[in-house]
Amino acid sequence: MDIRHLRVFVAVAEELHFGRAAERLNLSQPPVSIAIKELEEELGLRLFERTSRRIELTDGGSAVLNDARAVLNRLQVLRENARKVSLGRVGSISLGTTTLPTFSFLPDILRRFTLDFPDVQLGLMETTSDQILVGLERGTYDIGFMFTMPVKVPGLSYLPIGREPLILALPEDHPAARLARVPLEMLASDKFLVFERQAGPLMFDSMVALCMRHGFSPKIFTARLMPTIISLVSAGIGVALLPICFQSLRREGVVYRPLAGESSLVESGAAWRTDDTSLVVGAFLRYLPEGLKPLASDTGDA
Repeated sequence: MDIRHLRVFVAVAEELHFGRAAERLNLSQPPVSIAIKELEEELGLRLFERTSRRIELTDGGSAVLNDARAVLNRLQVLRENARKVSLGRVGSISLGTTTLPTFSFLPDILRRFTLDFPDVQLGLMETTSDQILVGLERGTYDIGFMFTMPVKVPGLSYLPIGREPLILALPEDHPAARLARVPLEMLASDKFLVFERQAGPLMFDSMVALCMRHGFSPKIFTARLMPTIISLVSAGIGVALLPICFQSLRREGVVYRPLAGESSLVESGAAWRTDDTSLVVGAFLRYLPEGLKPLASDTGDA
């Protein structure tokens, strides 16, 4: 028995006429009759009652028809799924990300990809840059979004996607909040609320280096989550240097101000295993922006 036998049988059963079934299948009538005969012999079952004027399905033929349709439908699903796989349209992708991309470019990438690839299952885990690199090497993540990779990592490709200026989050009653642009050295005596270095070493080091260039070593108060940092700023515990995308975290008692003079930029991008041959991962990578793009630099008050 092969699929051809089932197709012929379903056509004859639905048309109840060998000539019309042959026409539907673009065959002559003899191959149709032969296929039905071969199928009946293989099943050991008469499928049709034939008279000089008409043919009818036997009870056994009616039962076989349901199964034959199910097989052909399943075959169609198999072919469609295989086609989707070949185009990278089904499967799953595991993504690791730091906090910054989720507030800037990542939501738009995910929106566009899920609209075009609704059958691809996406998993997103927010974690730290160092854990993303470990996860990529171990295969836990297919693609990671993070602060810039400071050195080339063997086996990984990296695409810079955006640069964001650092701005200040200040308590609204801080003297610097009255200024349109704040000289960083004015905050030398304040506590700086930052991510734990383990959570974001590049962000941490960039902030410390910027303060050192302005003549002081910052007093550090660490937290793990950006909403926590903003809440602590609101409580007047300290100030924060953060990428501009986080100014969307509105909190009563917090204002955002750009720095006076030098504009320090934080880069973020995507990394993946260079030898990854997954078609669905390849499809996702095509949705990444081409080349590094500076992001908006305007600020607004809370």
